[in-house]
Amino acid sequence: MPFRLDGHPAVAVFTGSDRSSTVVRPHTAAAAAPPCPQEKRTMTIDWNAFTPHAALAGGVLIGLAATIFVLFNGRIAGISGILGGLLRPSAGGVGWRLAFLAGLVAAPLAYALAAAVPRPQIDAGWGALVAAGLLVGIGTRYGAGCTSGHGVCGLSRLSPRALVATLAFMGAGFATVYVVRHLLGT
Repeated sequence: MPFRLDGHPAVAVFTGSDRSSTVVRPHTAAAAAPPCPQEKRTMTIDWNAFTPHAALAGGVLIGLAATIFVLFNGRIAGISGILGGLLRPSAGGVGWRLAFLAGLVAAPLAYALAAAVPRPQIDAGWGALVAAGLLVGIGTRYGAGCTSGHGVCGLSRLSPRALVATLAFMGAGFATVYVVRHLLGT
């Protein structure tokens, strides 16, 4: 994939129908001009947001935390199940759930004391965010778990149900991005 060595985003323009010839232009207002007739597709890559080392470190920490949690607590670190257990509390199940959720809130606050926290940019209104949250909540109930329960803990236990659930939510995510970005053009 082409990129600029100065760390700024670049636009890779594929001119052949089989994407055989590639032209790289800087991603500036001038580069946003309408494509030439022979240019079939334009893809923008933000190389500043490509952070494989941070992603790998985060994945290792999540895996380590899930492993420690199942070894010492005997439970799966599925967030929807932990939160759902607080909505219908049972004896001996409230304290550890509150501690777990408090850790989820405290960890980014502790990180903010040590480093600058990046400001997220969300390109959606409140209505879309509420609808998305409700759909995710409904999906976790129908799927009997969330991405952390199925995708992290379930797959590591070689659970067939977790594999099917993970393939379903990843496929739905890919299809949603394709429809929203390519078919609806937003």
